Amino acid sequence: MANNLTVRKYSKILTRPELPYFLIIWSTIFLCALGLTMVLSSSTVTSLQESGNSYSIFIRQFLFLILGAATAYWAFKVQGAIWLRLAKVSLTISIFILLLPFIPNLGKNINGNRNWIEIAGFTLQPSEFAKFGLILWCAFQLRRIDLVAGKNPIGLIFPGLVVIEGLIILERDLGTALLVLIIFGGILFVSGAPIKNFIAVAILASVISAVLIFSNSYRMSRFAALFDPFDERYYKFSGWQPAHSIMGLASGGLWGSGLGASKQKWANLAEAHTDFIFSVIGEELGLLGTLLVLALYAALIYSMLRIAIKTKDDFSRYATAGIACWFIAQVTVNIGSVTSIIPVIGVTLPFISYGGSSLLANLLAVGYVLGVARRTPEISEGIKLSRMRKLGR
Repeated sequence: MANNLTVRKYSKILTRPELPYFLIIWSTIFLCALGLTMVLSSSTVTSLQESGNSYSIFIRQFLFLILGAATAYWAFKVQGAIWLRLAKVSLTISIFILLLPFIPNLGKNINGNRNWIEIAGFTLQPSEFAKFGLILWCAFQLRRIDLVAGKNPIGLIFPGLVVIEGLIILERDLGTALLVLIIFGGILFVSGAPIKNFIAVAILASVISAVLIFSNSYRMSRFAALFDPFDERYYKFSGWQPAHSIMGLASGGLWGSGLGASKQKWANLAEAHTDFIFSVIGEELGLLGTLLVLALYAALIYSMLRIAIKTKDDFSRYATAGIACWFIAQVTVNIGSVTSIIPVIGVTLPFISYGGSSLLANLLAVGYVLGVARRTPEISEGIKLSRMRKLGR
């Protein structure tokens, strides 16, 4: 009898409309806290080599986290009508910021990609914010589907994709170009586009990937190293990162070697605090640590999709679903690269990897989704009832 009462109690909690709201808040807090901890653990060696201070990278990430939290709070509190006005011009804003890296003395070339700008000693990646801008613009366009009889969704948003994708390719950023295509495909799926549209996007993605890979010898070697990064032909070159990433994950076992005890971060695994931080998590926190990360992402994405379903506003629905697709794509591509399922293409792990631009853009998106939840009557009422229950105790 007691077991039945417990089951009923928890089943009621799981069906509460405010649950996605609180899941997003807590999963984001835990991911950011874990990310800050792992950036500290994985970056000390690099920090010491670059600046003579073991904590320089950690301090920068901490400052960006504070700024990101303020940005998320602003996005949460701002009125929905303002987002609609911003979405109307967000494509223009995205195009403008993507052109900034081409300005002399402002743009910066890192690892062959000209997709960075440097301001007052801080480097920013405009394409991180352009992804969010494209999602908002697509949502703004798709809300017109019901008003334009017989209009195919792809006809409304494809021109924006072409412009953004073209600028990102000019910056030679293959990872972001792939992510934008996946996000675009996800938005098309949510809009109910015909299957032929997905086939067209898949063909476009394949063509762009093939051109970018075969036009660059380094990318070709990365693709070849995918099948066996330990092969003598690739191991000391393009296979080095995926090989040592796999070593780190494999050596962690179930419980891990302990926080701060990674061996691969000692000059063996390049970008240990950015693109390959998931490998350090696997090595130091073990299989349980990696499963915890996946569970937190699952809770975050599930909650975003729940909110997208519950909201009655078409613009908010498409934008929230697009943001969920963004996180699905980025988490999948990053972990796929780390585990050598797909070639290494340089994509950060949301909220966890070092990178101010990524953290700011991710927290801005989360703040927007929480704002949508707050403006959804059913969820808003559930939040009020939850607060009353706490006060009643």
